[in-house]
Amino acid sequence: MEPGGLLGTLALMGMAGYLHTVSGFGLGMIVMGTAGGLGMASVPVLAAVVSLVTLVNSAIALPGGWRGLGAHRVMALTVGIVPSIMVGVWLLSWLSATFTVLLTLLLGALVLYGGISIGLHPRPHLTESPSWTFAVSGVLTGLCGGLFGVPGPPVIYHCYRQPLPLETIRLLLILCFAITSGVRTLYVASQGGLTGDVWQLALWSMPVVGVATWLGRRYPPPCSAGVMRRLAMLTLIGLGAVILLKGLFLLASG
Repeated sequence: MEPGGLLGTLALMGMAGYLHTVSGFGLGMIVMGTAGGLGMASVPVLAAVVSLVTLVNSAIALPGGWRGLGAHRVMALTVGIVPSIMVGVWLLSWLSATFTVLLTLLLGALVLYGGISIGLHPRPHLTESPSWTFAVSGVLTGLCGGLFGVPGPPVIYHCYRQPLPLETIRLLLILCFAITSGVRTLYVASQGGLTGDVWQLALWSMPVVGVATWLGRRYPPPCSAGVMRRLAMLTLIGLGAVILLKGLFLLASG
């Protein structure tokens, strides 16, 4: 990667890591949407790097706050996540080798959906959903995480529909992303996917994300959570639209 591209990617990692810490989502979608959509690095490499840096983010953001998240919720999400991640990674390998335009369109659609889902403001249920719904959400989360290292939209929407404190939801999302990233990293490593390019970008990115995460915990933004959600929503909708237009252009010209 050229020095300019590396600096741009690291700045993007830092911004995404900060937003992820203060809101509970955003790291993977922002990085994949911007860097992947603009071709700053290949999608498989970026997905692997996002998984690694998400683990760093979670390790700093979670200590002292993960208790009380509910073992039944965590277990149900994990049961759904683990097998579907393997399917997602296989799909990524197949699409990146044979249907790169379709891969671009899927990435754009996922980022756009992520932005729209943030802005939906789902009304919480009166009672918590049964455990099997968390497992179904985990399946969709694992599929998205396996494909792009972006487990966000399905589990974000499901968790925000639960009658839980916002801080519990934020920490549950961070833990869910940590599980997804950990399982994905182990599976990709077993397939020989943690290449030199992945480790080089990851080792540059980890300290940047670590500092951004610490800043997010120590110095949260002065604006309200609603403003942060609107900012994330507009950013992701814009990124998704640009990536989709790029994919449609490639499809029309090819």
